[in-house]
Amino acid sequence: QVQLVESGGGSVQSGGSLTLSCLASGYSDRMYCMGWFRQAPGKEREGVAYITSYGTTRYTDSVKGRFTISQSNAKSTLYLRMNSLKPEDTAMYYCAADWRGGCSLLPANFAAWGQGTQVTVSS
Repeated sequence: QVQLVESGGGSVQSGGSLTLSCLASGYSDRMYCMGWFRQAPGKEREGVAYITSYGTTRYTDSVKGRFTISQSNAKSTLYLRMNSLKPEDTAMYYCAADWRGGCSLLPANFAAWGQGTQVTVSS
């Protein structure tokens, strides 16, 4: 069973940067897709970015050019580098993983989830 633990959230001003980390354990090297999702109060959880075991990445339009998803060589740690942060990026950010293939930015396509880390961007 995969365990995912996020860290790196915090409070920053608009235009600032943060790097989120997700430590994966338990069959993490068998995960085909790993991704970052976020959920703001009163809103649905949305996909931010994912990376496949082949290194293919995809981003939601609102973060393209600002966020970068990456993995450690051992695939034990997932990162999300967030630059030029905006107040609308404020949300709880979740790490997710799946082994079944067919990566997408839909939460339903991911079976394992972390507990989340809060990101707050002030104007």
